[in-house]
Amino acid sequence: MIRRKVVLHFPREKVDKPIVSKLVRDYGLDFNILKASITPREEGLLVMEITGEEKDYQRGLEYLENCGVRVQPLSQDVARNEDRCTHCGACLAVCPTRALYMDSESMQVIFDREECVACELCVKVCPPRAMEIRY
Repeated sequence: MIRRKVVLHFPREKVDKPIVSKLVRDYGLDFNILKASITPREEGLLVMEITGEEKDYQRGLEYLENCGVRVQPLSQDVARNEDRCTHCGACLAVCPTRALYMDSESMQVIFDREECVACELCVKVCPPRAMEIRY
């Protein structure tokens, strides 16, 4: 069983189609919507965590791409600008998944992209603006 976080970009002509529901019905995948921004006649954005068997996941992604949906891993969209980060720790208290945590030995803030759900709370509180969202 795998668990992956992805960002789906829907072209405007697909935002009103029941594309995602087929992931459950036809491919046996479960999903959790983490963030959505979909408006009629505009591009849609859906951040979701997909769980299932690897082969079903791959078939589901292929189906989405054949429908015209652009799929990319969430880890490509959430980033920390290492040159800006001062390791002040302001982001630690707001991170709901503990994707940002302090290494007790080095006293450096560590960013675990695999745990991030792109809630953007860290972006709002980061004084040097080191956390960035790139949808």
